[in-house]
Amino acid sequence: MLSVKIELLEVLRQALENLSPGAGAKAAFESPKVAAHGDLATTAAMQLAKPLKLNPRQLAETLRDALLATPAYQAWVEAIDIAGPGFINIKLKPEAKQQIVREVLTQTTQFGSQPALDKKMLVEFVSANPTGPLHVGHGRQAALGDAICNLFQTQGWSVYREFYYNDAGVQIATLATSTQLRAQGFKPGDSEWPSGENANAYNGEYIADIAQDFMAKKTVSADDREFTASGDIDALDHIRQFAVAYLRHEQDLDLKAFEVQFDNYYLESSLYTSGKVADTVQKLQDAGKTYEQDGALWLKSTDYGDDKDRVMRKGDGSFTYFVPDVAYHITKWERGFEKVINIQGTDHHGTIARVRAGLQAANVGIPQGYPDYVLHTMVRVVKGGEEVKISKRAGSYVTLRDLIEWTSKDAVRFFLLSRKPDTEYTFDVDLAITKNNDNPVYYVQYAHARICSVLAAWREKDGGNAATLAQADLSPLTSPQAQGLMLLLAKYPDMLTAAASGFAPHDVTFYLRELAACYHSYYDAERILVDDVLVKKARLALVAATAQVLQNGLAVLGVSAPQKM
Repeated sequence: MLSVKIELLEVLRQALENLSPGAGAKAAFESPKVAAHGDLATTAAMQLAKPLKLNPRQLAETLRDALLATPAYQAWVEAIDIAGPGFINIKLKPEAKQQIVREVLTQTTQFGSQPALDKKMLVEFVSANPTGPLHVGHGRQAALGDAICNLFQTQGWSVYREFYYNDAGVQIATLATSTQLRAQGFKPGDSEWPSGENANAYNGEYIADIAQDFMAKKTVSADDREFTASGDIDALDHIRQFAVAYLRHEQDLDLKAFEVQFDNYYLESSLYTSGKVADTVQKLQDAGKTYEQDGALWLKSTDYGDDKDRVMRKGDGSFTYFVPDVAYHITKWERGFEKVINIQGTDHHGTIARVRAGLQAANVGIPQGYPDYVLHTMVRVVKGGEEVKISKRAGSYVTLRDLIEWTSKDAVRFFLLSRKPDTEYTFDVDLAITKNNDNPVYYVQYAHARICSVLAAWREKDGGNAATLAQADLSPLTSPQAQGLMLLLAKYPDMLTAAASGFAPHDVTFYLRELAACYHSYYDAERILVDDVLVKKARLALVAATAQVLQNGLAVLGVSAPQKM
């Protein structure tokens, strides 16, 4: 059907061009608001009526007559109706809708994907400080980032996944001193342990584990480093290096359990050691976008829409956190990434204006609005009907691995992607492990497994070969349920394009649930393994195409498509 739609759209474009030069650009199809009105609709006549000084309904009738006179519309269109002031509703012939089955079975895993573009993009996500294991908020970010990468890959982009490690600053110093205190035998609650609302200490039991392994002189390996502990309780820098490597390793395990892989881990510390932070500050000063006041260096960020100017360098000579962020994003641009997306928590909202201001002020050719941001809220976890409190400093937060062990990688990914990123989400552990239609990931996966079971039964009984289904005669697929399923399959590519454009992987979860429901309705309405060979193969082809699209959509989310459940 996609090829049919493209053919019909081109004829519409030419017809509009014949009516008025340049009007062909208005050629577009949309889905009618009421399914009974047709399969495709266009408002082109209403858009053209005013500039052409014509009655929109009369113009629509003229356009309808022109379209029905063409071979393409005669071949694929059953009827064209005019509604209201000039809506044009197009009803396709069954054979037009049937083409989608052949297209899916021919393109298989590539169905829905666009040709490769000569464009590079970078998605930065997770980017957790190496001060503790990944919590469920990081899990939401990991699911979002990976799915957004997959979405853009379907649109032809060359996508690069990057994890930015904040391995410099106060938090790392706090990690080192907390580990040292544990190694000295102190624990939270002792008089020697920092206390109070703003105390610089990490209270989690994982700090005691790090200290114990440091004193045991163990060796830890992470993605980019290996470090052997000296066991010297007074060597704070050794403790710091060991603790960072230890937690880097722990986070590697979290990501492995979630099946998320990165192309690169970029260290914040490298921005200082390479001189990139200093170079960035110099660029801003050379551009005349800074000034000294109260012993601090300020950026004129209000020149770029920020609500106030921002301190870059404090009186003690240290930089505020957005300065290395600006330097980091300049490196992204210099590495050839014309599009950059940052997945971050909503607490980073204030960062957007100052980072973009710094990039514009640096005057290095970066376009306005660079980078894009996707902000997400945190996640509440409910288990046994009660909320599991998340408090990183108290050490009682739910880790990503906890959630995976309680449920599954597939459930965690699907659930965390099932809402818009900026909406609050409650993860119900009990729902995630149920095996019924109330569990959305089970519902979608069961539809796929159900189809695989039907295909397996056909192969076992008839010796059928699924590869032959792409050549099946599809003419028996005329029932309302079959046609509804085919129309939904045909929406998959446009859904992917819209989801990528809107950074909206939740659209994929909605689509998959709708497709699963549509399949279950079809299965209940029509028996597939009938005696009539022609009808049987047509129906098998339809459900095989449905299974393929379910598999493709689940792959975008990083969720498996099981053949048995």
